[in-house]
Amino acid sequence: MGLWVLEAEPILPSVNEKLKGVCWVGSRQPLQGGELAALRNIGANAISQTPFGWQADKNKPEIRWSLDAERQWWGESARGIRATADSSINLGISNMLKPHLWARGSWPGEIKMNSEEDWVLWFENYKSFIVDYAKLAAELDFPILCIGTELEKTVHRRTDWLEIISSIREVYKGKLIYAANFTEFEHVTFWDELDYIGIQAYFPIGEGQEPDLNQLKKGWKNPLASIEKLVRNYQLPVIFTEIGYCNTADAAAEPWVWPNERKESPLSEEVQARCYQAFFETAWKKPWLAGVYFWKWYPEGKRRDPDFSPQGLKAQEILEVNFLTVD
Repeated sequence: MGLWVLEAEPILPSVNEKLKGVCWVGSRQPLQGGELAALRNIGANAISQTPFGWQADKNKPEIRWSLDAERQWWGESARGIRATADSSINLGISNMLKPHLWARGSWPGEIKMNSEEDWVLWFENYKSFIVDYAKLAAELDFPILCIGTELEKTVHRRTDWLEIISSIREVYKGKLIYAANFTEFEHVTFWDELDYIGIQAYFPIGEGQEPDLNQLKKGWKNPLASIEKLVRNYQLPVIFTEIGYCNTADAAAEPWVWPNERKESPLSEEVQARCYQAFFETAWKKPWLAGVYFWKWYPEGKRRDPDFSPQGLKAQEILEVNFLTVD
């Protein structure tokens, strides 16, 4: 008579100290001093810095970029990234370099080539772009490099991405992550070659306007179950490379919608704060969540309404309480 052997469930990865981060907005002009100390005072220990490459057409392979162009915003240039890193590291704030592609009239998730020839060219161009920034990350000793953000229609091409990852690892020895959109993370074909699973966590967690905290917490149930399934499969910790909510009544329904498309939505810093609280009472407690970066944080303070920034609002109070008291 044979014996039934039950396979043990994989042990989920866990982390000891979480990254408590924000997506740092590169400023037009050099920092005046004190901006990063103010961030450290709310308990943050990490920032992501975002330089840009530019793609004029989402269906054409040309990409242009410059590490230090004259007309580039200071905070997005190599010199600004370097100065910001120097100031932040002195305060115990770690840096992730997270280059983005700006697709004119679209967004990175729509970048898709129409022929195999163009796909080859696009990946050649993208490899040159990201390796340039990998060299900068190596020079500045950044612990984490994000190799791509929301490139949803490219991630099925595993062989091309493996070549990019190999080229990056030749010049950069830190940890690698890819920032997958919340609609994309289950379809990425190369998680096994990275050090973290990265998710742009703009999951819808509530319907309509003015959802209460219990509704928002329930809204995390299905996304967390899907993420945990992926974690068990790949045995990798997760970082929310972005998460954020506008200060509007409908912020939880479609968190990804840009502020300029919310002009008709009533302002509500209460809903924004509830969304933050729901995150900290659910996702933040998961042992496999290695960190979070909240979109977004202006060096000079919050600048408009509506906006994603929690600065000066009730959401900042929620952020501060949790960053200062939760390990």
